[in-house]
Amino acid sequence: MKKQFFKSLLSIIVSGALFAAITLASKNTDLFESLGEVGPKVTIDGGMVLNVVLALALVVLLSNVLLMVLGLFRSRKGRTGTLATVVSSLIKYLSVLVAFCWILTILGVNVSTIFASVGIFALILGFGAESLAADLVTGVFILFENQYNVGDIVEIDGFRGKVKEIGIRTLSLEDSGGNIKIINNSELKNIVNRSNQRSVAVCDVSVSYEADLEELEGQLVKILKKIKEKHTDIFIDRVEFAGVEALADSGVVLRIIADVTEENIFKGRRLLNKEIKIMFDKEGINIPYPQLDIHNK
Repeated sequence: MKKQFFKSLLSIIVSGALFAAITLASKNTDLFESLGEVGPKVTIDGGMVLNVVLALALVVLLSNVLLMVLGLFRSRKGRTGTLATVVSSLIKYLSVLVAFCWILTILGVNVSTIFASVGIFALILGFGAESLAADLVTGVFILFENQYNVGDIVEIDGFRGKVKEIGIRTLSLEDSGGNIKIINNSELKNIVNRSNQRSVAVCDVSVSYEADLEELEGQLVKILKKIKEKHTDIFIDRVEFAGVEALADSGVVLRIIADVTEENIFKGRRLLNKEIKIMFDKEGINIPYPQLDIHNK
Protein backbone atom coordinates (compact mmCIF):
# COMPACT_ATOMS: atom_id res chain seq x y z
CA MET A 1 0.00 0.00 0.00
CA LYS A 2 2.83 2.43 0.92
CA LYS A 3 4.65 1.65 -2.33
CA GLN A 4 1.54 2.38 -4.40
CA PHE A 5 0.87 5.56 -2.40
CA PHE A 6 4.35 6.99 -2.99
CA LYS A 7 4.20 5.97 -6.64
CA SER A 8 0.94 7.90 -7.09
CA LEU A 9 2.35 10.84 -5.12
CA LEU A 10 5.43 10.97 -7.37
CA SER A 11 3.23 10.91 -10.48
CA ILE A 12 1.14 13.77 -9.07
CA ILE A 13 4.24 15.86 -8.39
CA VAL A 14 5.72 15.22 -11.85
CA SER A 15 2.48 15.84 -13.77
CA GLY A 16 1.67 18.85 -11.60
CA ALA A 17 5.08 20.37 -12.22
CA LEU A 18 4.70 19.74 -15.95
CA PHE A 19 1.25 21.31 -15.97
CA ALA A 20 2.49 24.37 -14.08
CA ALA A 21 5.51 24.77 -16.36
CA ILE A 22 3.44 24.62 -19.55
CA THR A 23 0.83 27.01 -18.12
CA LEU A 24 3.50 29.55 -17.26
CA ALA A 25 5.13 29.15 -20.67
CA SER A 26 1.87 29.77 -22.47
CA LYS A 27 0.65 32.58 -20.21
CA ASN A 28 1.53 35.37 -22.64
CA THR A 29 0.30 33.57 -25.77
CA ASP A 30 -3.16 32.74 -26.96
CA LEU A 31 -2.66 28.96 -27.05
CA PHE A 32 -6.09 27.86 -25.90
CA GLU A 33 -8.27 29.27 -28.68
CA SER A 34 -7.97 26.06 -30.68
CA LEU A 35 -9.42 23.94 -27.86
CA GLY A 36 -12.97 24.65 -28.93
CA GLU A 37 -12.49 25.01 -32.65
CA VAL A 38 -13.47 22.37 -35.18
CA GLY A 39 -12.07 22.67 -38.68
CA PRO A 40 -11.81 20.57 -41.81
CA LYS A 41 -8.02 20.67 -41.69
CA VAL A 42 -5.55 19.94 -38.92
CA THR A 43 -2.68 22.38 -38.65
CA ILE A 44 0.17 21.40 -36.38
CA ASP A 45 2.00 24.29 -34.75
CA GLY A 46 3.89 24.98 -31.55
CA GLY A 47 0.81 26.14 -29.68
CA MET A 48 -1.10 23.01 -30.63
CA VAL A 49 1.71 20.77 -29.41
CA LEU A 50 1.80 22.64 -26.10
CA ASN A 51 -1.96 22.26 -25.78
CA VAL A 52 -1.70 18.49 -26.33
CA VAL A 53 1.04 18.15 -23.69
CA LEU A 54 -0.93 20.38 -21.32
CA ALA A 55 -4.04 18.25 -21.75
CA LEU A 56 -2.11 15.03 -21.09
CA ALA A 57 -0.46 16.52 -17.99
CA LEU A 58 -3.83 17.64 -16.60
CA VAL A 59 -5.47 14.26 -17.19
CA VAL A 60 -2.55 12.41 -15.58
CA LEU A 61 -2.58 14.82 -12.65
CA LEU A 62 -6.31 14.45 -11.93
CA SER A 63 -6.35 10.68 -12.43
CA ASN A 64 -3.38 10.17 -10.10
CA VAL A 65 -4.99 12.31 -7.41
CA LEU A 66 -8.11 10.15 -7.59
CA LEU A 67 -6.05 6.92 -7.65
CA MET A 68 -4.07 8.03 -4.60
CA VAL A 69 -7.27 8.71 -2.66
CA LEU A 70 -8.70 5.34 -3.68
CA GLY A 71 -5.41 3.69 -2.74
CA LEU A 72 -6.24 4.38 0.91
CA PHE A 73 -9.14 1.93 0.60
CA ARG A 74 -7.70 -0.66 -1.80
CA SER A 75 -5.89 -2.60 0.92
CA ARG A 76 -9.14 -3.18 2.79
CA LYS A 77 -10.99 -6.45 2.41
CA GLY A 78 -14.62 -7.01 1.55
CA ARG A 79 -16.94 -4.69 -0.30
CA THR A 80 -14.90 -1.52 0.36
CA GLY A 81 -11.75 -2.97 -1.18
CA THR A 82 -13.70 -4.35 -4.11
CA LEU A 83 -15.34 -1.02 -4.94
CA ALA A 84 -11.99 0.75 -4.61
CA THR A 85 -10.27 -1.60 -7.09
CA VAL A 86 -13.17 -1.46 -9.57
CA VAL A 87 -13.35 2.35 -9.48
CA SER A 88 -9.54 2.56 -9.82
CA SER A 89 -9.69 0.36 -12.89
CA LEU A 90 -12.52 2.46 -14.32
CA ILE A 91 -10.58 5.70 -13.75
CA LYS A 92 -7.60 4.34 -15.70
CA TYR A 93 -9.73 3.49 -18.73
CA LEU A 94 -11.68 6.73 -18.56
CA SER A 95 -8.46 8.73 -18.31
CA VAL A 96 -7.21 7.22 -21.56
CA LEU A 97 -10.57 7.87 -23.25
CA VAL A 98 -10.77 11.48 -22.04
CA ALA A 99 -7.19 12.19 -23.07
CA PHE A 100 -7.79 10.63 -26.49
CA CYS A 101 -10.95 12.68 -27.14
CA TRP A 102 -9.38 15.87 -25.82
CA ILE A 103 -6.35 15.51 -28.09
CA LEU A 104 -8.60 14.90 -31.10
CA THR A 105 -10.50 18.07 -30.22
CA ILE A 106 -7.28 20.05 -29.99
CA LEU A 107 -6.26 18.73 -33.41
CA GLY A 108 -9.53 19.98 -34.85
CA VAL A 109 -11.44 16.71 -35.08
CA ASN A 110 -15.17 16.87 -34.37
CA VAL A 111 -15.39 14.06 -31.77
CA SER A 112 -19.12 14.49 -31.15
CA THR A 113 -19.84 13.93 -34.82
CA ILE A 114 -17.80 10.72 -34.84
CA PHE A 115 -19.60 9.24 -31.85
CA ALA A 116 -23.00 10.35 -33.10
CA SER A 117 -22.53 8.80 -36.53
CA VAL A 118 -20.74 5.61 -35.58
CA GLY A 119 -21.89 5.00 -32.03
CA ILE A 120 -19.70 3.96 -29.13
CA PHE A 121 -20.56 0.26 -29.27
CA ALA A 122 -20.10 0.06 -33.02
CA LEU A 123 -16.79 1.82 -32.57
CA ILE A 124 -15.63 -0.72 -29.98
CA LEU A 125 -16.67 -3.66 -32.13
CA GLY A 126 -15.09 -2.00 -35.15
CA PHE A 127 -11.72 -2.19 -33.42
CA GLY A 128 -12.22 -5.92 -32.92
CA ALA A 129 -12.78 -5.60 -29.18
CA GLU A 130 -15.74 -7.93 -28.79
CA SER A 131 -14.03 -9.67 -25.87
CA LEU A 132 -13.56 -6.25 -24.23
CA ALA A 133 -17.32 -5.66 -24.30
CA ALA A 134 -17.90 -9.13 -22.80
CA ASP A 135 -15.35 -8.43 -20.03
CA LEU A 136 -17.00 -5.12 -19.20
CA VAL A 137 -20.50 -6.58 -19.00
CA THR A 138 -19.33 -9.51 -16.86
CA GLY A 139 -17.45 -7.11 -14.60
CA VAL A 140 -20.62 -5.13 -13.97
CA PHE A 141 -22.51 -8.30 -13.01
CA ILE A 142 -19.68 -9.37 -10.68
CA LEU A 143 -19.83 -6.01 -8.93
CA PHE A 144 -23.59 -6.03 -8.35
CA GLU A 145 -24.02 -9.73 -7.55
CA ASN A 146 -21.36 -9.52 -4.80
CA GLN A 147 -20.35 -13.17 -5.17
CA TYR A 148 -16.83 -12.49 -3.92
CA ASN A 149 -14.74 -9.52 -2.82
CA VAL A 150 -11.14 -8.43 -2.47
CA GLY A 151 -9.45 -10.57 0.20
CA ASP A 152 -11.63 -13.64 -0.37
CA ILE A 153 -10.06 -17.03 -1.08
CA VAL A 154 -11.51 -18.47 -4.28
CA GLU A 155 -10.82 -21.40 -6.57
CA ILE A 156 -11.23 -20.94 -10.31
CA ASP A 157 -10.69 -23.93 -12.62
CA GLY A 158 -8.36 -25.56 -10.09
CA PHE A 159 -6.36 -22.40 -9.28
CA ARG A 160 -6.70 -21.42 -5.62
CA GLY A 161 -5.76 -17.94 -4.50
CA LYS A 162 -6.68 -14.72 -2.75
CA VAL A 163 -8.52 -12.06 -4.72
CA LYS A 164 -6.08 -9.16 -4.97
CA GLU A 165 -7.94 -6.91 -7.39
CA ILE A 166 -11.25 -6.85 -9.23
CA GLY A 167 -11.23 -4.64 -12.30
CA ILE A 168 -13.81 -3.86 -14.93
CA ARG A 169 -11.93 -6.18 -17.33
CA THR A 170 -9.83 -8.60 -15.26
CA LEU A 171 -9.54 -10.38 -11.93
CA SER A 172 -6.17 -10.85 -10.15
CA LEU A 173 -5.54 -13.86 -7.91
CA GLU A 174 -2.48 -14.53 -5.72
CA ASP A 175 -1.73 -18.09 -4.61
CA SER A 176 0.15 -19.17 -1.47
CA GLY A 177 3.45 -18.97 -3.37
CA GLY A 178 2.95 -15.33 -4.33
CA ASN A 179 2.17 -16.13 -7.96
CA ILE A 180 -0.31 -13.75 -9.61
CA LYS A 181 -2.84 -15.05 -12.11
CA ILE A 182 -4.85 -12.56 -14.15
CA ILE A 183 -8.11 -13.78 -15.67
CA ASN A 184 -10.44 -11.91 -18.01
CA ASN A 185 -13.89 -11.43 -16.48
CA SER A 186 -15.58 -13.13 -19.43
CA GLU A 187 -13.53 -16.30 -18.74
CA LEU A 188 -14.54 -16.64 -15.08
CA LYS A 189 -16.30 -19.99 -14.69
CA ASN A 190 -16.60 -22.72 -12.06
CA ILE A 191 -15.83 -20.35 -9.17
CA VAL A 192 -15.79 -21.63 -5.58
CA ASN A 193 -15.65 -18.99 -2.83
CA ARG A 194 -13.92 -20.76 0.05
CA SER A 195 -13.98 -17.74 2.33
CA ASN A 196 -17.69 -18.24 2.96
CA GLN A 197 -17.12 -21.51 4.77
CA ARG A 198 -14.96 -22.80 7.60
CA SER A 199 -11.98 -24.95 6.63
CA VAL A 200 -10.25 -27.81 8.39
CA ALA A 201 -6.52 -28.29 8.93
CA VAL A 202 -5.56 -31.96 9.11
CA CYS A 203 -2.62 -33.63 10.85
CA ASP A 204 -1.95 -37.35 10.42
CA VAL A 205 0.54 -38.73 12.94
CA SER A 206 1.63 -42.33 13.58
CA VAL A 207 2.06 -44.09 16.92
CA SER A 208 3.50 -47.48 17.67
CA TYR A 209 1.34 -50.60 17.49
CA GLU A 210 2.39 -51.27 21.08
CA ALA A 211 0.76 -48.02 22.26
CA ASP A 212 -2.40 -48.24 24.38
CA LEU A 213 -4.91 -46.33 22.23
CA GLU A 214 -7.41 -45.80 25.05
CA GLU A 215 -4.77 -44.28 27.31
CA LEU A 216 -3.34 -42.29 24.39
CA GLU A 217 -6.74 -40.85 23.58
CA GLY A 218 -6.97 -39.46 27.11
CA GLN A 219 -3.55 -37.86 26.70
CA LEU A 220 -4.58 -36.37 23.36
CA VAL A 221 -7.51 -34.53 24.93
CA LYS A 222 -5.12 -32.65 27.25
CA ILE A 223 -2.52 -32.10 24.51
CA LEU A 224 -5.02 -30.69 22.01
CA LYS A 225 -6.57 -28.44 24.63
CA LYS A 226 -3.15 -26.89 25.28
CA ILE A 227 -2.52 -26.42 21.56
CA LYS A 228 -5.87 -24.68 21.07
CA GLU A 229 -5.32 -22.34 24.04
CA LYS A 230 -1.83 -21.50 22.76
CA HIS A 231 -2.96 -20.57 19.23
CA THR A 232 -6.44 -19.07 19.50
CA ASP A 233 -5.58 -16.71 16.63
CA ILE A 234 -5.27 -19.63 14.19
CA PHE A 235 -7.56 -22.34 15.54
CA ILE A 236 -10.99 -20.73 15.67
CA ASP A 237 -12.99 -23.63 17.11
CA ARG A 238 -12.41 -27.32 17.62
CA VAL A 239 -9.02 -29.02 17.79
CA GLU A 240 -9.84 -32.68 18.27
CA PHE A 241 -8.88 -36.29 17.71
CA ALA A 242 -10.91 -37.58 14.75
CA GLY A 243 -9.95 -41.27 15.11
CA VAL A 244 -7.72 -43.92 13.61
CA GLU A 245 -7.11 -43.06 9.96
CA ALA A 246 -5.11 -46.12 8.90
CA LEU A 247 -3.18 -49.18 10.07
CA ALA A 248 0.06 -48.52 8.24
CA ASP A 249 3.16 -50.68 7.89
CA SER A 250 5.12 -48.86 10.59
CA GLY A 251 2.41 -47.72 12.96
CA VAL A 252 -1.17 -46.70 13.67
CA VAL A 253 -2.07 -43.46 11.89
CA LEU A 254 -4.12 -41.05 13.99
CA ARG A 255 -5.98 -38.12 12.47
CA ILE A 256 -6.22 -34.78 14.27
CA ILE A 257 -8.33 -31.94 12.87
CA ALA A 258 -8.64 -28.24 13.68
CA ASP A 259 -11.06 -25.56 12.47
CA VAL A 260 -9.38 -22.65 10.71
CA THR A 261 -10.23 -19.99 8.17
CA GLU A 262 -9.50 -20.82 4.54
CA GLU A 263 -6.74 -18.21 4.59
CA ASN A 264 -4.93 -20.12 7.37
CA ILE A 265 -5.51 -23.67 6.16
CA PHE A 266 -1.87 -24.34 5.23
CA LYS A 267 -0.46 -22.36 8.15
CA GLY A 268 -2.80 -24.22 10.51
CA ARG A 269 -1.72 -27.61 9.20
CA ARG A 270 1.99 -26.81 9.56
CA LEU A 271 1.44 -25.39 13.04
CA LEU A 272 -0.56 -28.46 14.07
CA ASN A 273 2.21 -30.79 12.86
CA LYS A 274 4.79 -28.80 14.80
CA GLU A 275 2.85 -28.66 18.06
CA ILE A 276 1.92 -32.36 17.94
CA LYS A 277 5.59 -33.31 17.55
CA ILE A 278 6.62 -31.03 20.44
CA MET A 279 3.83 -32.29 22.73
CA PHE A 280 4.48 -35.94 21.87
CA ASP A 281 8.15 -35.50 22.77
CA LYS A 282 7.20 -33.94 26.12
CA GLU A 283 4.73 -36.74 26.90
CA GLY A 284 7.13 -39.47 25.82
CA ILE A 285 4.90 -40.64 22.96
CA ASN A 286 7.02 -42.19 20.22
CA ILE A 287 6.36 -41.55 16.56
CA PRO A 288 7.58 -44.65 14.68
CA TYR A 289 9.48 -44.57 11.41
CA PRO A 290 10.16 -47.30 8.85
CA GLN A 291 12.78 -49.81 10.00
CA LEU A 292 14.47 -52.61 8.13
CA ASP A 293 15.34 -55.83 9.93
CA ILE A 294 18.14 -57.87 8.37
CA HIS A 295 18.48 -61.55 9.32
CA ASN A 296 21.69 -63.43 8.57
CA LYS A 297 21.48 -67.15 7.96
